Amino acid sequence: MSEQQPESHDRDFGDFAGPDEFDQIVAEESDRDPDLAVIEAGSRTLRAQAGPPQGDPVPARPTDPEVAKALLEVEQELATRWGETKLEPSVSRIAALMDVLGEPQRAYPSIHVTGTNGKTSTARMIEALLNAFELRTGRYTSPHVQSVTERISLDGAPISAERFVETYHDVKPYVEMVDAAEEYRLSFFEVLTGMAYAAFADAPVDAAVVEVGMGGTWDATNVIDGAVAVVTPISLDHTDRLGTTPGEIALEKGGIIKQGATVILAQQPVDAAQVLLKKAVEVDATVAREGMEFGVVSREVAVGGQQLTLRGVGGEYGGIFLPLYGAHMANNAAVALAAVEAFFGIGQEGARVLDADTVRKAFASVSSPGRMEVVRRSPTVVLDAAHNPAGAAAAAAAVTESFGFSRLIGVVGASDGKDVRGVFEAFEPIFAEVVVTENSSHRAMTADELAAVAVEVFGPDRVQVEPRLDDALEAAITLAEEEAEYGGAGVLVTGSVITVGEARLLLKRG
Repeated sequence: MSEQQPESHDRDFGDFAGPDEFDQIVAEESDRDPDLAVIEAGSRTLRAQAGPPQGDPVPARPTDPEVAKALLEVEQELATRWGETKLEPSVSRIAALMDVLGEPQRAYPSIHVTGTNGKTSTARMIEALLNAFELRTGRYTSPHVQSVTERISLDGAPISAERFVETYHDVKPYVEMVDAAEEYRLSFFEVLTGMAYAAFADAPVDAAVVEVGMGGTWDATNVIDGAVAVVTPISLDHTDRLGTTPGEIALEKGGIIKQGATVILAQQPVDAAQVLLKKAVEVDATVAREGMEFGVVSREVAVGGQQLTLRGVGGEYGGIFLPLYGAHMANNAAVALAAVEAFFGIGQEGARVLDADTVRKAFASVSSPGRMEVVRRSPTVVLDAAHNPAGAAAAAAAVTESFGFSRLIGVVGASDGKDVRGVFEAFEPIFAEVVVTENSSHRAMTADELAAVAVEVFGPDRVQVEPRLDDALEAAITLAEEEAEYGGAGVLVTGSVITVGEARLLLKRG
């Protein structure tokens, strides 16, 4: 039986508009890079349902037509630049931009977060803890779930569309100066990074929590001097750019570890841990390791999340409610706690601990959109942005532990170049059937290509192909409802952050 809730928030899925209307709306959005803003077609082709929940951390498109137009113009300008998958391994351009902006990234201390999986959730937890201790924070994360403005947050909330546009226009003249002087123009990600660092300095913030885009050494974010460097679990992803073993990938990600910093290491494969520890020794950094200096003492599944006891570098913290699912989220919480302790100097100056009540309050407030996120009931629909085998394995374990689904239907849409076989193999034991689809990104793997791999893993009788995501969601919900009278059916939408973001819009979450 699916996880029980004290209240039911059932919604009707609603009827979809006809294909002509949907195609027309998609065509209207075709000038926008889907990596910059998820198409709004879905949210406009479903019939009216309940509005967005209170406190949704994902911003909707601006309601003011002038603001919406200005944001769209900025997105279109950014879309003319190299996307996040086209890289030239150098920090020379971003360093030049920081120079002409007056080095805004040095106006505040930073916590720098790298790794393969769990970076965004860990960054959100770090931010929540710092906010709870009354520090003004800036958070920079990627990619976004629905709106590009999500990437730059102040005090725990995405900056407004108006402020995003203003920040872009503030830095634009300096961006053009650097473009003219460099061999290559600044990329989409480099411009956004410059915007984030400028916005944080302008706020001003007391601390910045910065997630790398890819890798570490030559990532655009790596012009900060993070006093605390966090490395979440490393596994195989982006192997064409970062390396083909965890150790090779760790060599690149270890580039964020600066001289004299404190390094918070999540549990790592042996070869990755060896590389990271060697790097720490080379730069005289202090290391705290999950499972050694800090970690999860105990955890129990609870309604709406889990109950934890965590051991930090300074001491033990019990009675923590984390409204997120899965052992991997508990591990992320331990990493986040250790990072904040390190930021405050705990563990280096005697046996001090953070105020336990404040820690509990912070963790209870955490959200992580698109990460084991329940967006619908009857049947239950869960979104998770797992896009590599390690992430898929963590998601599969979390679903199994937290939801007693008697029948689970998967909806999978992935980006080209990903290890989709590994993802399917991780989900095969828990999916009764899988509906393969594709999102609106130009990098999306086609549904037919995805189906060819899925059939090899699941067999032809368990695979359904629906190229349009709205059709895929409708098909999956229909399949799940075949057991609706038993109350144990569910749907998991996964494979890509973009797929999850579009599904969130289609289901009227955002």
